[in-house]
Amino acid sequence: MKRIAIIGSGHLGQQIAHHIHHDSSDKVVAFFDEFQPVNTIIGQTPVIGGNNDVITKYQQNEFDAVLIAIGYKHLETKKEMFQNLDGKVPFYTFVHSSCYRDPSAFIGQGAVLYPGCVIDQNVRIEDNVLMNISCTVAHDSIIGKHSFLSPSVAIAGFVNIQEQCIIGINSTIIDNITIAAKTQIGGGGVVIKDIDTSGLYVGNPVKFIR
Repeated sequence: MKRIAIIGSGHLGQQIAHHIHHDSSDKVVAFFDEFQPVNTIIGQTPVIGGNNDVITKYQQNEFDAVLIAIGYKHLETKKEMFQNLDGKVPFYTFVHSSCYRDPSAFIGQGAVLYPGCVIDQNVRIEDNVLMNISCTVAHDSIIGKHSFLSPSVAIAGFVNIQEQCIIGINSTIIDNITIAAKTQIGGGGVVIKDIDTSGLYVGNPVKFIR
């Protein structure tokens, strides 16, 4: 059994803790949260400090590995936190047992895959990525670091999604597409050509909004 700490005790952190507890032998033993007092109990799990306490608490053997549960509105913060902890604290990677993962696929440290995801041949899910329920990533595609995939995203083969992207619920990305870093695709968006400029894109096919 691994003892897991989660940074962020809001809805996302609580969801991830729920999945870990119901789908593995590991246990979430602590939250870190800047906005909750120490010793606040979330569910049955205590808040033991803020973001700056993670390394110290790890050195004090309070937990074995950490996950960052910061939502899609704060991906820059999520990236900075990952970089600050990388090499100092082990990251926990969680892939729900209901996911299909081809043996050739790579899943990076700190990644979280919710129930029902499908990860095909030669797919690369990079560090600190979150994939919500029922996402499908077809062969030879890459999901860049610190990105957030909403439920039921469908990504075809040979797609390259660069870092810190947000892909909205029920989005579809056809094959051989590259999406620039820090791009957001709105819910239901259909991407049929490369996106070279970061920003918000919505529609079918998607168009640049801002």
